[in-house]
Amino acid sequence: MTTQLKDVWANGGTALGAWLSSREPLFAESAALTGFDYVCIDLQHGLQSYEHAVTMLYAMARTPTTPIVRVPWNEPGIIGRVLDAGAYGVVIPMVNTAAEAAAAVASCRYGPLGSRSMGPAGVSARVGREGYFSTANEKVACIPMIETKQAVSNIDAILSVPGIDAIYVGPADLSITYGLDPNVDQDDADWNAALETVVDACTRHGVVPGIHANAGLAAKRQATGFRMITVGFDLQPAMTALRNDFKTAREATGA
Repeated sequence: MTTQLKDVWANGGTALGAWLSSREPLFAESAALTGFDYVCIDLQHGLQSYEHAVTMLYAMARTPTTPIVRVPWNEPGIIGRVLDAGAYGVVIPMVNTAAEAAAAVASCRYGPLGSRSMGPAGVSARVGREGYFSTANEKVACIPMIETKQAVSNIDAILSVPGIDAIYVGPADLSITYGLDPNVDQDDADWNAALETVVDACTRHGVVPGIHANAGLAAKRQATGFRMITVGFDLQPAMTALRNDFKTAREATGA
């Protein structure tokens, strides 16, 4: 059972990750072999169906990276299904209250720590049913998203819920709730103060602060205390490279 992500956190390090919006298992496998500490399949805003996610999880299963999934919503059925398929972490969007955080944790944990139903069909084929069950509560990462002013104002109550391993700031949605354009970085005092509030609360509660970013922001985010930073992506860089190649060739040939 892969624990690279949690091992980095346990050693006080900063985990760097990739984010996949496409349906392509080859991208998942390639990203997982690149050296990222985690690779996230985005079922909330990505193009994948659950069936695509299962195939992508299989493609990462024999690599060192920790495969995680952002689910579409805070609901036990989809959380349980991606864990059964082989995700070792779940990013849960729009968690704004302690009650919603508790629901997220319950969906990630077998009893008595939660209410996850037993039946890890995909992952147990690789690691063994009993071996998986005996360690899943410890090794699966529960990662609620903090992406609204409401969540920031409730951050201490949210982080007081037992079983949260990390939180993940969604800077675009957070920007919208502060009346800003949806970007990963802002020159806005209140928005940046919100990030500081989240990191400070995580430090006090022993929870890892994570954030959606890019490679150019990695050092800045690490310097302010974030220890889970998404820096690599599939679709946008591929589209940018295609457009740049076309522009270069068009200018060179006049074709």
